[in-house]
Amino acid sequence: MDFAFTDNQRAVADLTAEVLRRSDASTEAAWKGLAQSGLLGLAVPEPLGGAGLGVLETTIVLAETGRRAVELPALATLALGVLPLAARGTPAQQEQVLPAVAAGERLLTAALNEPGHPLPDSPHTTATADGRLTGRKIGVPYAAEAHRILVPATGPDGVTGVFLLDPATTGTTLTRTPASATTPEYTLVLEQARTDGRLGANAVETLYAHVLAGACALGDGLLQGAIDLTTGHLRTRHQFGKPLATFQAVAQQIADVYIAGRTLGLLARSVAWRLAEGLDATEDLAVAGYWLAEELPAALYACHHLHGGLGVDVDYPLHRYSAQARDLARLVGGVDDRLTRLGAICTSN
Repeated sequence: MDFAFTDNQRAVADLTAEVLRRSDASTEAAWKGLAQSGLLGLAVPEPLGGAGLGVLETTIVLAETGRRAVELPALATLALGVLPLAARGTPAQQEQVLPAVAAGERLLTAALNEPGHPLPDSPHTTATADGRLTGRKIGVPYAAEAHRILVPATGPDGVTGVFLLDPATTGTTLTRTPASATTPEYTLVLEQARTDGRLGANAVETLYAHVLAGACALGDGLLQGAIDLTTGHLRTRHQFGKPLATFQAVAQQIADVYIAGRTLGLLARSVAWRLAEGLDATEDLAVAGYWLAEELPAALYACHHLHGGLGVDVDYPLHRYSAQARDLARLVGGVDDRLTRLGAICTSN
């Protein structure tokens, strides 16, 4: 199994890095640059103005975004929106939404979690036969800014589906809620809200798989960027006349962080590859989701610790990495939920 980048994938990574470098930490310039470079349309079908690629190339963009801790709507729009729509959306839904997204003119997101039920297989949110939704979703990123929201809901037949919702439609209430990062999040309350229809079969499974794949890729980038910051600090900061990196305890701690990062990177790459190849990724997704929720926040905490007092300075960029890491762990359900799901899969095998 070879996870090395192809020439085209390396070009995607290099181009994303260059666009983000040129944007000079401006989120508006970065998003515009990603759109103009065609990076927002990598998974959009070619007839709709995209490149017709898929999850592997999209996760490369997310990883590079995480490496610089730029707070962009990339995860929400690409992993929660474009990928599941490209895979399970009807031709009419795709034509209605995806061209404008590829051009950087509109955002997408998904309403994944309910109170006490992260990524539920059987949502409490319900849908009528004509596609009207009633329920409550929490922690919905960019809900007010999005053109459409993908909403998992349980139909009258007991079958779970994903519905395409205009956040401005009657019966929809959005309330801004706090997050660790500055990314806007909302509680979404639905009262017989009309939708633009239901995505195709197996859309919930596809949506959740892309959520985890995208979150792991972004988390991989965040941790690699934090490691770069931390190792640079340890090489140049001196104590007792020696670089901090030469102290045994420091070397052991940064080695643990490096191992966590390498593991998350391999898991993220494995998940994306299996999804891209149409293979069963259930076990890989379960392991990757748990590792993201358990190890990513802990590794970022270690990076803060290794920075000493500088690590708690909000003017130092490390806090952007750890804030996004905490929000990612919460988005995928937290460590207890991920461990429960992993245990259930192991028990059933």
